[in-house]
Amino acid sequence: MRALVCHEYGSIEALKIEDVPPPPLKPGHVRVAVHAGGVSFAALLGVQGKHQNKPPLPYIPGNEMAGIVLEAAPDVTGFAPGDRVTGPVASGGFGAEVVSPAANLYRIPEALGFAAATSFPTLYPTAYGALRWKAKMAPGETLLVHGAGGGSGLTAVEVGKAMGATVIATAGGADKLEVARQHGADHLIDSRREDIRARVLDITSGHGADVIYDPVGGEIFDQSLRCVAVEGRIIPMGFASGKVPQIPANILLVKNVTVIGFYYGYYNGWGRPGETVDPLDLERRRKLVQDALAEMFGWFEQGKLTPRVAGHFPLADWVQAFRLIEDRKVVGKAALDPTR
Repeated sequence: MRALVCHEYGSIEALKIEDVPPPPLKPGHVRVAVHAGGVSFAALLGVQGKHQNKPPLPYIPGNEMAGIVLEAAPDVTGFAPGDRVTGPVASGGFGAEVVSPAANLYRIPEALGFAAATSFPTLYPTAYGALRWKAKMAPGETLLVHGAGGGSGLTAVEVGKAMGATVIATAGGADKLEVARQHGADHLIDSRREDIRARVLDITSGHGADVIYDPVGGEIFDQSLRCVAVEGRIIPMGFASGKVPQIPANILLVKNVTVIGFYYGYYNGWGRPGETVDPLDLERRRKLVQDALAEMFGWFEQGKLTPRVAGHFPLADWVQAFRLIEDRKVVGKAALDPTR
């Protein structure tokens, strides 16, 4: 099969399109013809060798995919050839075929395109899990979303709005802010030109943001500490700025602030390297994801979630697609199509 292969960690230009053997079908698994593999910051870090999960080299990058079921193992029920599905994968999303545990696959609505569907394996449930399971955000609370023009931030804007929050979005530049507005943001802050703390306190009449979703880190996280509400919750979702912030405990103390860690891969059974996963607990985690996606597919059909596609590129244009991520120019979700 045709695939984009990483032989050594480093530059995205070093990746190669090759013909490789298709992965074997294992018990409990389903073979999918991939029509879209999500291009993400996590995939970029993986190619660079900077992600915490490092598959053995050589490997096929890509952690999100959508496509059509080709076959299911004899012990699998619930999936049949022709089903349109999406799901997270530890690797392999940039190959023409991928084999996934059946428990990690989800049927997608007919109206949902394959490239748009790549937002659902990780981005949407990450936002959902962080805001509902961990922050326990309630309707009427104020949610501050940083990096709202990127895939991670934009999905958090939509999920937060669907949960009934008042959403404040920050992003760099008017174009990205306009996209955040189109996807449900109630208030907009240009992080390049405006004082985030002053604007948040002004918008909230001095109360501050109840929940802060931060995939950026660095100076943005420092700003969050200065405008979070008393008893607020901050969720550091990533460090796209390149700087992992250090948290001054005195601010947490005086404002009763909670900083929450959230790793979505835990709920798909990827866990930490070397971790022994209890099967019953893994079943519980995956049920949470299944219920969340069922609700979010319902939101999609109601028009509450409208995943934005920044580009659905032929596999040969992988450098262009990754550059959108690397240069912080992506607005929405980019995907590669191994069939082209």
